[in-house]
Amino acid sequence: MAETSRFQIAIIGAGIAGLGAAIALQNHPAIDVQVYEKAAELKEIGASIALGPNGMRTLERLGVHNALDDEIAFRNKSRHPMIYRHWKTNEIVSTDSHAGKVEYRHLTSRFYRAHLQEALAQHVDPSRIHLSKSFESVSVDAATQKLLIAFTDGTTAIADIILGADGIHSSVRTFYVPTSSTAWTGWVAFRSVFPYSHVAHIQDLPDEATHFWGPDRTFFISKLGRDLFTVVGSYQTDPNAPDAPYKDSTWNSEGDVSVLREFYKDWSPLVRQIVDAVPYTRIYPNAAARTLETWVLGDGKVTLAGDAAHAHGGAFAAGGSLALDDAWALASSILHVLPEGAGRKPTNEEILKALRIYESTRKPHTDRVMSVVHDTNVKKVARYSKGTEPETDEQLRTRIKSRTDPAWIHEHDVQEAFANACLGEEAKINGNGIPSTL
Repeated sequence: MAETSRFQIAIIGAGIAGLGAAIALQNHPAIDVQVYEKAAELKEIGASIALGPNGMRTLERLGVHNALDDEIAFRNKSRHPMIYRHWKTNEIVSTDSHAGKVEYRHLTSRFYRAHLQEALAQHVDPSRIHLSKSFESVSVDAATQKLLIAFTDGTTAIADIILGADGIHSSVRTFYVPTSSTAWTGWVAFRSVFPYSHVAHIQDLPDEATHFWGPDRTFFISKLGRDLFTVVGSYQTDPNAPDAPYKDSTWNSEGDVSVLREFYKDWSPLVRQIVDAVPYTRIYPNAAARTLETWVLGDGKVTLAGDAAHAHGGAFAAGGSLALDDAWALASSILHVLPEGAGRKPTNEEILKALRIYESTRKPHTDRVMSVVHDTNVKKVARYSKGTEPETDEQLRTRIKSRTDPAWIHEHDVQEAFANACLGEEAKINGNGIPSTL
């Protein structure tokens, strides 16, 4: 039972953002944090996930050192975050590079999603995680002015504030912003994770995370921790076409490897060998939503994190790191108004201040990410639309080399952004543009 004498924080969703926030807040003596997850067991849905230096640094800041271990985190030996190869020749056309100094433990890493979630969950007191709790609604208790959360199983929970961390199709977000539903982007990923032994026999198999680019699709491969390997095929179409394949497909639904093989039948022998070795595939239709006007909801007592806050659709393999930085920033904002020595709950004004600092820390950055992703999606749909002239090899190579450099996303400094947000909030409160001592 949650303790009403403490500041009660309800986290909806036990994914990366939700668990990260719980880890950052659970040891504060005046805070009672509870996590409510709709799944019946704590099991991540998905395949592989990447974390850039910002996400790896935040894991370390949260004390989740087990997630930095080579046992579950795969890093490219070349230190390049990504290597781009030609679909026909296999030649390396371009590479991503880290912009700043990055220690080995913070290098861009690939994980099996379940391994990362498990690593995070090990740092959360199991008694704080409540399963089979699917969010339904929120009301305000007239007597206590606390938030009363209703779940679809008929149970309820109370909280002083709510963090909606329930994913891209967030029920918390759409409860407060009904117009914020996601829409299919026309892109579908065909993902699989399987033992490395399935591909170990393939000659010249790249031993680093590699993205093959072709005129009409891409193909990603990488080793993962614990001797696993991942393959991600892709299909892009106009989402508004009435006959668009996969228009009605659902997340993590069963795919057909024969379709995957058909997609890549004209690619290089190396790619075809890899595809032939794939034992199964699952379908993940990509969805995205527009940016929200604000993350401060529910009269200043509700906010969002992770894909619930910025449903950008997973481009640039940035979602995991964005979620972790959100978790750290929210916790830091709350601790800014409720330091460990505080002998009382924060006032409503202090709660609002914390959520404004959190929003100022994160939203400008994630809004920029979403804008770039939206523009990229529009260009992809146009490029692959019917009647469009096929891309020449020269145009393809130019496109690979002129792609967006994602270093500003993967090496974003959330600590600096938080410090600036605190200064900005203090200046607003003073009303004279001169921040007070923090």
